[in-house]
Amino acid sequence: MFKCKAVWNKLAPLVRASSTLCLQNARKSVLRHGRRLEMVQKAQMSSGPAGGGGENTLYYVLVGATCLGTGVYAYRTVSGDKERYNERMIDLVNRPKQGPRAAEAVKPVEEPTLTEAPVEEPLVTEAVVEFTESEPVTEPLVEASIPEPTVETLVTESVVEASVPESIIEVSVTEPVAEAPAVTQSEEPLASVVESETEPTPVIITAHVPEASPVSESAAVSEPAPAAEPVESTAAHSDVPEHAPYLLIGGGTASFAAARSIRARDPGARVLIVTEESELPYMRPPLSKELWFSDDPKATETLSFKQWNGKERSIYFQPPSFYVSPTDLAKVENGGVAVLTGRKVVHMDVRENKVKLSDGAEISYEKCLIATGGVPRNLQVIDRAGEEVMKRTTLFRKIEDFRSLEKISREVKSITIIGGGFLGSELACALGRRSTDLGLEVIQMFPEKGNMGKVLPEYLSNWTTEKVRKEGVNIIMDAVVKNVSYKNDKLEIKLKDGRLIETDHVVAAVGLEPSVELAKSAGLEVDSDFGGYRVNAELQARSNIWVAGDAACFYDIKLGRRRVEHHDHAVVSGRLAGENMTGASKPYWHQSMFWSDLGPDVGYEAIGIVDSSLPTVGVFAKATAKDTPKAATEQSGTGIRSESETEAVAVTLKAETTAPPPPVQQKEDYGKGVVFYLRDNVVVGIVLWNVFNRMPIARKIIKDGEQHADLNEVAKLFNIHED
Repeated sequence: MFKCKAVWNKLAPLVRASSTLCLQNARKSVLRHGRRLEMVQKAQMSSGPAGGGGENTLYYVLVGATCLGTGVYAYRTVSGDKERYNERMIDLVNRPKQGPRAAEAVKPVEEPTLTEAPVEEPLVTEAVVEFTESEPVTEPLVEASIPEPTVETLVTESVVEASVPESIIEVSVTEPVAEAPAVTQSEEPLASVVESETEPTPVIITAHVPEASPVSESAAVSEPAPAAEPVESTAAHSDVPEHAPYLLIGGGTASFAAARSIRARDPGARVLIVTEESELPYMRPPLSKELWFSDDPKATETLSFKQWNGKERSIYFQPPSFYVSPTDLAKVENGGVAVLTGRKVVHMDVRENKVKLSDGAEISYEKCLIATGGVPRNLQVIDRAGEEVMKRTTLFRKIEDFRSLEKISREVKSITIIGGGFLGSELACALGRRSTDLGLEVIQMFPEKGNMGKVLPEYLSNWTTEKVRKEGVNIIMDAVVKNVSYKNDKLEIKLKDGRLIETDHVVAAVGLEPSVELAKSAGLEVDSDFGGYRVNAELQARSNIWVAGDAACFYDIKLGRRRVEHHDHAVVSGRLAGENMTGASKPYWHQSMFWSDLGPDVGYEAIGIVDSSLPTVGVFAKATAKDTPKAATEQSGTGIRSESETEAVAVTLKAETTAPPPPVQQKEDYGKGVVFYLRDNVVVGIVLWNVFNRMPIARKIIKDGEQHADLNEVAKLFNIHED
């Protein structure tokens, strides 16, 4: 067909020119004589002057030649296809009769070198093509190709491997072992090359197959052939269950809260948690708070600490005995929770309800929760600074980061913390407490005008900055990092205004980036404004898939679409997702809270939208000995305050009866108080400064969404003027 097309492409211009010229002549004739064009005589088509019938003759000759060429090509093509088809059918019919010929061709091979043996190449090639092009080999075909007597006496496994592809060997070893003795491998490798004249492509000789010597039938039974590669792959994934009714991706707070909620509603549920970390589920807040203030030198290894109230506690939610083994998850009678550590889900097949792990294993599920959290952000100037700078930079998030930074703080002389938010300020206070004993210089720099400048009003941010300074921290405000380099065994941080800071180690605490790697394979939507997976009011991303924790971008019925990165939100959203996975169908209405402690003496709790750019009203009072984080934990009995307060509900709000003193503003020592954040004269956020166990009241104020003429009266609800 291609030849025909090429001929037509060459002749088409001539044909079109002749046809056009003929048509023009016809029109001229009609216009000249003014009558109907008479039929041209046949004699004029073969001769005559220019403009007569000569061009028509050329036209018919070209068209006829083209048709003739097309017919000849089509005939030759069909004839050739028919011949090849007949040859192929004959070859297929004669295949069973060629097996003995191949065996006879291989039989004389007794020399150590295969190339020197008197092997007839056409016959060996014919045998190779036979096995290579055939469909899955059945048992009779194998018996016909390799007769039992021949294999016992002369044919070794190495020779068969040289003639038959590896896939055929795997089939033949499984069933005929009892009939034809298997052959064990020896230590000497065999490199054989067989050339073919007819079809060289199928002749593939594997040089890695070792040579085998003939053995008896009893030896074959006692020493079976080694397992095939697929069997080894299955053994490598033996600890991965094939199916989990409830699959939770991520091993953080949200996943554990969901697992506990699922088991509460479905006592026989089988829950599998897959986490990239090597640790069991644990809480993150103590990594930047209590663990740094522990007097136990083994706290870094045991990860146990004393809370502000003096009680001992571990950061792990449950001991290892609480969980069942992943391999036993399908066997245990009443179900349970299993944790698969050190594995990462890299792909989701939402149509087949399957996930693929980083090691290639697959797990099917019925309901799935994505609680992957996030990864710490880094400054671009540090990312581009090179390997030496990155080796001396910590992105604080996990247990291994805490252990690494704790060790570094004992080895270096200077640590610089970049970031003035919750994490940066907490780590600065923690390291500052140790600076005197360790001889460590602690530097904290941030672009704001004070610590937590994006959250607290300016006057409270300034007070917090002085508090951090008293802990032994060198504060550098209005600091925008321009460049970071490594020179003379020191990190040099150059600021935009020209200031230069030298340090031994850097801690970047500049926020969190939600982990949304599964969005593409799962077909999930990522919010362009806040990041994270967009979910509906029930935290559902799509059928049978829910999202909770830092990675969820949810709709707040009072404050609009949000994404929250705090412990309490992980607890509550994980709990609700677990309930909805068991059929509860509850909307997410909870206003999550968060807290931060600058040591055991100063702390605050917050809820809603707390943004320093919003108008604020603060009401403060004199603090007492019980107005500290330490006293708050003694009263609640837990250091993770959200675990107790989220269960409470403010049904009745009772204001204090005593008349309060005038509100205190711009005071040097802000003992305790309440800060209201307003939007359109409506309270959308509240910070309780050294006021604890009052969060249900703050939550109800935001939920009501009312305008208040006098916020001093609202502050009375928190009883901040009590002694």
